[in-house]
Order: sequence, then structure tokens, then C-alpha cells
Amino acid sequence: MSKTMKEFVAKARQKTGGSVKAAQADGLVLDVREAHELDGDGRVPDAVHVPRGLLEAKADVTNEGGEKALHAAHSSGRPVHVLCASGARASLAAATLDEMGYIAQPIEGGLKGWREAGRPVEGGKAGST
Repeated sequence: MSKTMKEFVAKARQKTGGSVKAAQADGLVLDVREAHELDGDGRVPDAVHVPRGLLEAKADVTNEGGEKALHAAHSSGRPVHVLCASGARASLAAATLDEMGYIAQPIEGGLKGWREAGRPVEGGKAGST
């Protein structure tokens, strides 16, 4: 039986225990949007950027070329709060990180939820997300 994107996302959210509200996201913020989305919609200050397509390689603690901030979160048990535009990619990414031994949850509502919670965003073009 084939699955829909919504089913994948629902299962991913279930695996990670749901999502974290942007106002309570106090772990390492991991932004899995593409570079052009950061340029167009803005960046979260101090967030680590790893596009979703590179996540497994960059999060692999055995990869010396991986993302050091992620590796540090893994070894210390620091939560990773994952951000994308709307929350779907973040949910899938958080579930993957969970399978890799991280403590991870998506940020509810993605970048839009982040902005609505009054959290800071730098740059981007006027009128974007």
C-alpha cells in the first residue's frame, strides 16, 4: 500500500512525540530549508543550516566532514529543534535524527510559526513568509 506525504509526516510527528512550539524551542535550532529559501524568507539567528537533502550525511557522527554543532548536540543530549517553511520537512528530518540517536522535534508551524511567536528572523525579502 502506498503512502501519502501527509501519512509520512503524521508518522514522523508521532515518532518524535509531536512538535515543539516556537516560543519553547530552546535547543539547537536546525534549519533544513534550501539556501534560496533562506535568502528569500530570512534566516533564524544562530540556527544551523543543513538542507534536508544533506541531513543524513551532515548528522552522521562518524562523518568527520559533518556538521560539528549537530555532533555536539548528539554527544551532549541537547535537543535539536528542526525548522522548515511549514513543518513537513522538519517533521521528516526530526524523525530521521531520532533514528540516528538525536533528541529532535520539529518546530510547530515552521518559519511562519516562528515569526508569529515573535522570534527573530534576519534578512529576507519584504512580504515573504
